[in-house]
Amino acid sequence: MAWRERFEAPAADVASRRKRTKWLRAAFARVTTPLLPDDYLHLANPLWSARELRGKVVSVVPETADSATIVIKPGWGFSFDYHPGQYIGIGVLVDGRWAWRSYSLTSVPSASREDGTVAITVKAMPEGFLSSHLVKGLAAGTVVRLAAPAGEFVLPDPLPAKMLFATAGSGLTPIISMLRAMRRRGQAADVAVIHSVPTEDDLLFSEELRGMADDGLIDLHLQFTRSDGQVTPAKLRALCPDWAERQTWACGPGGFLDMLSEQFAEAGAADQLHIERFALERGATGAEGGIVTFGTPDRQIEVDGATTLLEAGEQAGVLMPFGCRMGICQSCVVMLDKGAVRDLRTGAEHVEGERIQTCVSAAAGDCTLDV
Repeated sequence: MAWRERFEAPAADVASRRKRTKWLRAAFARVTTPLLPDDYLHLANPLWSARELRGKVVSVVPETADSATIVIKPGWGFSFDYHPGQYIGIGVLVDGRWAWRSYSLTSVPSASREDGTVAITVKAMPEGFLSSHLVKGLAAGTVVRLAAPAGEFVLPDPLPAKMLFATAGSGLTPIISMLRAMRRRGQAADVAVIHSVPTEDDLLFSEELRGMADDGLIDLHLQFTRSDGQVTPAKLRALCPDWAERQTWACGPGGFLDMLSEQFAEAGAADQLHIERFALERGATGAEGGIVTFGTPDRQIEVDGATTLLEAGEQAGVLMPFGCRMGICQSCVVMLDKGAVRDLRTGAEHVEGERIQTCVSAAAGDCTLDV
């Protein structure tokens, strides 16, 4: 099928699950050569692109003082056949460069198909430039780039008879999509929700969660850590005595997830715990760093030993493949042509000739990537 590969080549990198969409993109690319298809498509509609997924920000709705729900209308080629709990990548043009991050979808697939929008809920982090921009600096009407929905942390179908959602902070965001989907579908199960945040003011979706509890959809416990303390193993057993018997979905800070992992492992129920980590847990970063070359000498940047190769490429203006940005999905894997890099999670070193994950690796001296 070499002819098919040649025909589809102009749209080969577009994130779309539908073959018909890829063929249409490829056909349009062929008939508009030698000009880029986007030269024509953008004139008709800024959300049309033969090379990438795009979307327009419909609204930015504050949830708490430092978080907001961003409603986006995706353009041509976006598939609304995602699963509750999945995430999308969003790219925003800031100071002349595209900055990318991944966020859980808080919308429900069936509702998205009806109104043609998706939603993410973002908490502005003190160290997170892009998250702060999304919450406080993003305006309705902004055109953003999108990566297709992905992730295995999803609501199962059919539902288990007994479930536990254990979350902390913004770890609630993938879970709210699952709960909303259950309510919309009219699905019933024995569902316990344990969610911890510093204070009442930090609680996302407060009225909605309490409404679900009042309607009997969930058994809800809110743990306000500044007054009630952390969720400890003893607290977990007190709040949900049969926790080891439940299929559990957990999302939140690393320490919280580590505690749950230890408890489920000790109980011999590790296979019942499903975890989503929002951020790269950096272990031994080292102090190496170096000059990273992306394919050719004209694409180089010098970085420290704590900057991931993915971040380095984006800073250098290189179009880098990525997905979850946490070392889970393998979308960012490239070949290391020269030098050595270090895995920021474990400190393990990888050398030339190995395939590496750029989202969790940093330079251990000068190195060259095949991108």
